[in-house]
Formats: sequence, C-alpha cells, structure tokens
Amino acid sequence: MSGPLTGLKVLDFSALLPGPFATLMLAGVGADVLRVESPSRPDMVRMLPPMATDGNSAAHGYLNRSKRSIGIDMKSPAGLEIVKRLVAEYDIVVEQFRPGVMERLGVGYEALKAINPKIIYVSITGYGQTGPYKDRAGHDMNYLAIAGVLGYNGRKASGPAPMAVQVADIAGGSCHAVIGLLAAVIHRQATGIGQHVDISMTDAAFSLHALTAPGALNGGDKPGLENTQLNGGSFYDCYETADGRYFSVGGLEPQFFMQFCAAIGRPELAPLGLNMLQADVVAQLKAEIQLEMKKKTYDEWSTIFAALDSCTEPVLSFAEATEHPHIKARELLVEVPMGNGQTQRQLASPIKFSETKAQYAYTGVTLGEHTEAVMKAAGFSEDEITQAKRSGAIA
Repeated sequence: MSGPLTGLKVLDFSALLPGPFATLMLAGVGADVLRVESPSRPDMVRMLPPMATDGNSAAHGYLNRSKRSIGIDMKSPAGLEIVKRLVAEYDIVVEQFRPGVMERLGVGYEALKAINPKIIYVSITGYGQTGPYKDRAGHDMNYLAIAGVLGYNGRKASGPAPMAVQVADIAGGSCHAVIGLLAAVIHRQATGIGQHVDISMTDAAFSLHALTAPGALNGGDKPGLENTQLNGGSFYDCYETADGRYFSVGGLEPQFFMQFCAAIGRPELAPLGLNMLQADVVAQLKAEIQLEMKKKTYDEWSTIFAALDSCTEPVLSFAEATEHPHIKARELLVEVPMGNGQTQRQLASPIKFSETKAQYAYTGVTLGEHTEAVMKAAGFSEDEITQAKRSGAIA
C-alpha cells in the first residue's frame, strides 16, 4: 500500500476503539500497521454484531481495515521474545492499557527503548500516565464528565445527555494520538531521538472547550445547560416540523438569519437574533421560530431551505446521511475487499490528498492471520516458528 506514510511501521497493541481508530487513520494513508493480538484475551470489537459474511464482525472489519495481525501470548517468555525482536524493526508502538500493564509484561517504553532507541511509544489511556486517576477505569462518557463537557451538554428540563458519538475516545484519544505520533516522527527525523507520547482522553476532552474556556477562565462565564450561544442558549438550535422531523438552524451571522426569518415569513424577528444576553428575549425568539416551523412539513421546509444559503439544514438519520448527494459526491462510503472475495461497505477516509489517494486493502482479518509471514520476514526460522506454536506463544 502506498501513501504519505509509506515506510512507517507501527506495532499496534490496542483494542476497542481509541487505539484502533488511530491506527486505522495511519493505515489508510500508507503506514504498515501490524496488530499484536492476544490469543486468550479477545478484543470485544470482534464480538460486536452484526457479523459480516467472512465471519468477522462488521465493526472489526472497519476499525482494523488494511492492518495485518499477529497472535502472540506476551505472558509467555517465547512470545515476549518475539515482540522484542519485532520492535527492533518498527518505528512506532501504540498501546492502550492502563499505566503499568505494559511494564509488567516487559514491553514498557524503557524496555523497548533499550532495544530500539528511536522508538516512538504512544500510550492512550483514560486519565494519562500520571495523576490521582491514572489507574481508574472509565469510558467515553466518564472522561467527558470529568472534563466538564457533559456539564453543559443537554437540556435544562432533562439534564446532561450522553453524546451520540464517542467524542473523548475519537476526537480526544484517536485524533490527538495521531497528531502526537506524527509530531514525534518529525522530531525524530530532525534529531534521531524517539520519545514516549502520553495521550489522556480526559486531557484531550478538556482541551476541546475551545470557545468556552476563554470566557470562563478570564471573564467569569459559567457555562451550563442551554446557556451558551452554541448549546441551546440562543436560537442556534433544532426545531420540529409539522410531521415530527427536525431542522438545524445555525445562521448566527445577520445575513444568514435574515434569510431564515424571511423564509419562515417572519422578517421582523431578524433583529432579535442579535440579542444573545437577555434570556427572556432568546426564549421568546425560539418560541416564535418553533411556532412557524411547525406550520410546514419536513419536505416542504426541505424545498424552501435547499434554495437558500441560510445555514439551515435538515436533521438526517444515519441512513439518510449515507444517501445525501454531498456525502456521495465526496465518496465517503467505499466497498472494501473481504477475505472471501466479497466486499463490505464501510466509511471512507475523510482526508483527501491531491497526490496520494487513501487505500483500502482489505477488511479486518482473522486473529493471527499474518503470524507466520511476519515472523519469517523478521528472520525467524521454521524451527523457531514450530516451537513457538507448540509452546502456545503464537496463534
């Protein structure tokens, strides 16, 4: 596979979502990603329904696209030795265990750095390698809660609400891991020095308060449910149609809101859109907008707003989004080959390069599918491979 990262070799010890999504991005732009999987500790992603026709789960087929797999029992001395021999040939390690786990297995940063001083070692955890919460269990919603994000996500009437997608896991863990990893690669190119990259999903989620933090830290603002410009505290919101569908109304700039108000037959409401400070005015404006939006159906409003540039768009289901003409034009869905000769429909890479197109080699493979090929390429003899099989060190 060729791409901007062709030649970059990644050993991926991660499972579930944050690490695999990060290495999915790397594999999609040319990195050689080898998953190191445990034969005795199954990845839950492999078990998520529905199952594809090749016997693997559809989620695994997507998240582990274009990655090879080697099955190693790292608790066995022979398995540990295989990992250490592989590390000498790889540029990057990605792992997602709690702090201390990789060290106890004998493959922590210092141990691998002794083998390969240029190694870049990326650790993705919920709370980071230091701090009182470093050993604490958690999931996406917990990290968002601790980071203060959930505190102003939701409705006053019903309270904080879970996010529909995994913001801390992906925007926090995956994306920041890739940014940190690539920055470390550039630093190594300039200095020859590798390093440990510590990615905390809570830290990264905390950094996402990009527009809220300045006012809260320096102006005394207290962001809460439906009290900021972008979380329902202004007319920037979703409104129900006559048939129970919804439209997103986001025209914060006067030129857009004027078009919107004219379209709903209430041009006199436009000046009220500039008043973001008086809660009673905002409440009245939203009530008037809702009143008007309820007078027409989803299809009627779709026809009206399709002809305008007013930052007003229909709220689509996922199935509808896959059929949207813009999504189709951007080629955001692809058919990826499976091992049985069929294909699986998947999300495409959202990154567009002018010179190197994203590659979709194959869906996620069977655990350990490339074990023997990887070991042979790394210089292991047939006898060594046979012994490793007999001892249960590899699968």
